[in-house]
Amino acid sequence: MAKPHFDDDDYQDELYDETTSELGELEYFLEEGMITEVLYTLKSGKEATVYCCKAHPKMGVNLLAAKIYRSREHRNFKNDTIYQEGRVILNQRSKRATEKKTGWGRKVQAAMWQGYEFETLQALHRAGASVPKPYSQSQGAILMEFVGDDQGAAPLLANVKLEPAQARILFDQLLFNVRLWLSCNYIHADLSAFNILYWGEKLTIIDFPQAIDPRFNPHAADLLARDLQNVCRQFSRYGLEADPVRIAKKFWEQFYRSQL
Repeated sequence: MAKPHFDDDDYQDELYDETTSELGELEYFLEEGMITEVLYTLKSGKEATVYCCKAHPKMGVNLLAAKIYRSREHRNFKNDTIYQEGRVILNQRSKRATEKKTGWGRKVQAAMWQGYEFETLQALHRAGASVPKPYSQSQGAILMEFVGDDQGAAPLLANVKLEPAQARILFDQLLFNVRLWLSCNYIHADLSAFNILYWGEKLTIIDFPQAIDPRFNPHAADLLARDLQNVCRQFSRYGLEADPVRIAKKFWEQFYRSQL
C-alpha cells in the first residue's frame, strides 16, 4: 500500500501506522471466515473507523460493519474518567497499572473501552433494544450488523427530515430504549442525533463504548439527564414538546426503586 502524500512527514507516518493497524484488525475477520471483502469506509473519526464489509455466506447476512478502534490518544473521549468510574478491574496487577497510568495500564484501559462496547451490545441486543447485533470481536475491533442495504448505509437521524407524526413515533421508540437500557443497568452517556441511525421507519442506536452502569457510576443521573436533553432538543425541531428534566427524574426514580 502506497502512503498518501502529506507535507508533514510526522503526521504522514502516524496516519499510515494507524491505517496499517486497522487493516490488521480486518485481517482477523477475513481469516476467521466472517467477511470476504472490505467494500468501503462508512465512517472515520477520532474514536474509530467503521468499514462496510461483504459478509461470508455462513453469516446469514449480505453485509457487516467492522468498527476498528483508534488508540486512546486519538479518541474523542480523551478525558474518559467520568465514563470509566465504577468499572471493575478484577486483575489486581492490571488495576494497579491503570491507577498508576503506566504504559501497561493505558493498554488495559484501551482494551476495556473496546471490550465494554461489545459486551454492552450483546446485553442490549438480547434484551430487545434497538442496537446493532454484535457478531464477533478481535483485540481492537468489533464486527456487527450493518444497518442499510446494498445502496448504502442508513442515514444519521441528524440528517433526516421527518413528518411530525413520524417524529412522535420515533421519539417514543427512543424513550422506550432509554428506559430499557436502564432496566439492563446501562446509560448510553453520549446519546445524540449523531449516533442514531434511521432505517425502515425505525431507529438503531450506535456507539456504546462510553456507556456506564448506573449502579456504580456517581455521575449516572446527570449523564441520563444529558442524554434526554439531547433527545428532546432534537425532536423539538418538529414541534414536539417534552420536558427532559421531568422524564429523567421519572426514569431515575423508577430505576432507583426497581420499578422498570
